[in-house]
Amino acid sequence: MRWALVKVSLAVTAMVVIAFAVPLGLVVKEMARDRAFSNAERRGAGLAPVLAITTDRVELEKAVATTEDGSAGRLAIHVPPVAPGDQALEIGTRRAEVEDLEATRALGRASIAEVPGGYVLLQPTALSAAQVVVVELFVPEGEVTNGVATAWLVLAGVGVALIVGSLAVADRLGVRMVRPAQRLAGAAHELGEGRLGVRVAEEGPPELKSAAVAFNSMADQVVQLLANERELAADLSHRLRTPLTVLRLNAASLGSGPAADQTRAAVEQLEREVDTIIRTAREAKPQTTAPTGPGAGCDAAEVVRERMEFWSALAEDEGRLVRLAGVERPVRIPVARPELIAALDALLGNVFRHTPEGTAFSVDVHNGDDAVIVLVSDAGPGIADPDAALARGNSGTRAGSTGLGLDIVRRMAETTGGDVRIGHSVLGGTEVRIWIGLGGHRPGGSGGHRSHRPARRRKTGRR
Repeated sequence: MRWALVKVSLAVTAMVVIAFAVPLGLVVKEMARDRAFSNAERRGAGLAPVLAITTDRVELEKAVATTEDGSAGRLAIHVPPVAPGDQALEIGTRRAEVEDLEATRALGRASIAEVPGGYVLLQPTALSAAQVVVVELFVPEGEVTNGVATAWLVLAGVGVALIVGSLAVADRLGVRMVRPAQRLAGAAHELGEGRLGVRVAEEGPPELKSAAVAFNSMADQVVQLLANERELAADLSHRLRTPLTVLRLNAASLGSGPAADQTRAAVEQLEREVDTIIRTAREAKPQTTAPTGPGAGCDAAEVVRERMEFWSALAEDEGRLVRLAGVERPVRIPVARPELIAALDALLGNVFRHTPEGTAFSVDVHNGDDAVIVLVSDAGPGIADPDAALARGNSGTRAGSTGLGLDIVRRMAETTGGDVRIGHSVLGGTEVRIWIGLGGHRPGGSGGHRSHRPARRRKTGRR
């Protein structure tokens, strides 16, 4: 496109320059010619008074000698004979042909004839009806073309300058149009190759700027859609762990027998398949999290009561003591309801999976000025390595756990500026503290998923 604009500008400017320069150059040449002959005619007319007075050779030679053209040998006077038998009088050097002189006398007006080295201006002067004197004035070629070459050079220089200027302007305009288009095309190729973080600078002509805005919006939408899809796949798969946990515990109480063994084997196989889906979705998930806006908030107290009611039935079957606190009044947090449900189910599911039956647990909600803290505590054996437990969502899995549960909780907290910490609970086991920021404030210290309180070394497993 850039070179196309330059070529178009070159063609248009060249045509305009030629259309004006060529006629103007011809006009300059014709004006120089007219100026030269007009000056010669004026000088030749200066002898008319002398010829009107006398045609004596001596007097005419004196008059010719006193003129600049006469002294330079460029002036001649041709006087025809007065009567038959008289001799014609010629003063000066004749350059014109006799035929040209006779034609001038016959026409009765000035004429121009070409001679070697230039031109001659033949100007008739009638002394009587039968006697017409012709004044011959030689005009050199250089005088006829005086200043023409300079004028043509000036015209050529102006034309070249116009063409170069138009090419420079066209090139700059082309660059201004082509570079944003090239960046847009390159970004489109990169996006097609899977580099979802590519964006285009919103600059250039209005049309390309609008295209860049549309491209960036589309890329953001693609990233958001992919993130939502992968998040949904991981979260839905992880939420299957909740009924699987109940199913596994119920299968464990079936006793012995082929049917019971087959049921337990089917549950274990289903659990392995769900773990595989979770790991696959987690590995493919881009390291970006969509921000949680004010419109995506929920009542944490209501959600906690609802999930505790769900898990209380299973806790009662296993003889677990359950305690709930801090949910008497509404507690608004900037977290979407499905995300909080997924986080709570992940933590409570871990309690049932990794602690023996009869182990008590509690959920406490603390509402502060700049943050809401949700504590999930149990009286189990605790976590031997809290750092590894928090990092499993990124570093892999062991002991049949995907590690996505704590990672879901951590990502949910970090979208609000909070974090997750693992420590020792007052019940004697593990305490998972979820810090949910209300105004984008991160808690003191380094925060993030690697910040935690010291935990006692316990015998059992991870969550």
